[in-house]
Amino acid sequence: MPNFLIGFAVALVVTFLLTSLALPLLRKLKFGQNIRNDGPESHLHKAGTPTMGGLLLLAGMALAVLLLAWGHSDGLLVLLVTLGFGLIGFIDDYIKVVQKRSLGLRAREKLLGQGLIAAGLAYWVVFFTDRGTAIYLPFTNLFSPAGFSLDLGWWPFLAFTMLLMMGMANAVNLTDGLDGLAAGCSLLVALGMMAVALLTDANGVAISMAAMAGGCLGFLYYNRHPARVFMGDTGSLALGGGIAAAAVITGSELCLLLIGGIFVAETLSVILQVISFKLTGKRIFRMSPLHHHFELGGWRESKVVVVFWIVSAVFVGFGLLSYI
Repeated sequence: MPNFLIGFAVALVVTFLLTSLALPLLRKLKFGQNIRNDGPESHLHKAGTPTMGGLLLLAGMALAVLLLAWGHSDGLLVLLVTLGFGLIGFIDDYIKVVQKRSLGLRAREKLLGQGLIAAGLAYWVVFFTDRGTAIYLPFTNLFSPAGFSLDLGWWPFLAFTMLLMMGMANAVNLTDGLDGLAAGCSLLVALGMMAVALLTDANGVAISMAAMAGGCLGFLYYNRHPARVFMGDTGSLALGGGIAAAAVITGSELCLLLIGGIFVAETLSVILQVISFKLTGKRIFRMSPLHHHFELGGWRESKVVVVFWIVSAVFVGFGLLSYI
């Protein structure tokens, strides 16, 4: 059996078992989720649901990668970045949940940490690997079997890498607003990036993405509606940062914007909502991010999640077509 499939299975089983064992402890410690008053009223009953479950997902992923990708520096690098973003999320969750400070880390503090990790990854792949500063241009495979790439040069590549990684991490964080939504979409996007890694012979990256997908699936059993545990910023920032790291290492950054199109759509809905309200005083959506728009339109939470999973799968397929 290929290592990436074993990695998927190991992360799935470990995350599933760890979450089962940890749930009583999380409840006992009262590590419960705070629900914002400006969200949908239907979510208020979720207050107190154990959070910071992303730690368990990351533990499953880490064990699988360390067991199966030890000789692959690219896979270990993805894991390191994922854990780095997860640490930022954990500190934020700890302040909010344990210290009872509702705002957690300041936005600039989170962005500074994310930016430093992204800059470190960019520096490493350019100066310590043969990755270079080129990024693949989607759909150019229609004109040439190998497609075409654009060489950005160091400074534009650094800025683009930081923007992509910070944007993707916070996009997954925005998506994590309904039971099972972020975990299910991240599962699909990670599988898409695993396929990209296999196509580029980045076997370590493929193992890390398979492990992330397996961890998401193991966690999803407890996070599906009605959720018994939330991943918190610990999980959502880690997933977004890890997925973006896989794209940077494989040179498929622009393809990720298609593969992870559901995250891009969620983020754009927030940006457009803010711009519209600032300029006209009117809102485009009933509420942003986008999933809340449909929820307030009368869709059941479970329906919104399933539809978004389907749309995410379509985005993944479309993104892969742009690369193959």
